[in-house]
Amino acid sequence: MDLDRGPAAVRLVLASASPARLLTLRNAGLDPEVIVSGVDESTTTADTVADLTAALARLKADAVLATLDPAASGPLVLLGCDSMLELDGQPYGKPADPAAAVARWRLMRNRSGILHTGHHLAARHGSTWRTRTAVASTVVHFADVSDAEIEAYVATGEPLAVAGAFTVDGLGGAFVTGVEGDHHNVVGVSLPLLRRLLAELDVSWPTLWRRG
Repeated sequence: MDLDRGPAAVRLVLASASPARLLTLRNAGLDPEVIVSGVDESTTTADTVADLTAALARLKADAVLATLDPAASGPLVLLGCDSMLELDGQPYGKPADPAAAVARWRLMRNRSGILHTGHHLAARHGSTWRTRTAVASTVVHFADVSDAEIEAYVATGEPLAVAGAFTVDGLGGAFVTGVEGDHHNVVGVSLPLLRRLLAELDVSWPTLWRRG
């Protein structure tokens, strides 16, 4: 099916460098303009892992919002997202290096974790901005992978580029035995949650589809 239907009725800006997040939105018929925030995430703290992802999503979105032309007009939606895996109450983002990825997988195997994705939306109607923040959480069950499989997977480089050191839509998919909740959320953005938040901001989901 050809999804290249021309510009959408509402401009969508994605404050994220995640290729998987961008591809998920594109596969859903959206065509975001990517503007990477470049913020320092290391100083942000929160009481829970879910709250931390929400705070980081808001931080990214606010940083990009500050770069937009204040004199511009027209409907615009800005989306910031951040994902982390929670295991034993601790947050896990991207591994720092291959050794950390191997250690992470030895901790994760044959267990379950929670993948949290914070979503922060800012929608412009005329000269007024309205915002919403929410977190989608999906339980992820990991296979009892061997040391050899872990070493081979880490050697591909994929675990180093993603929160939690795994994917469900790539090489890591064979190592995930199941998910409870929205599988899109594990990739990096919850489409059902995003649609609901947009509705709360009076933005209809179909207005973000590419049009002919």
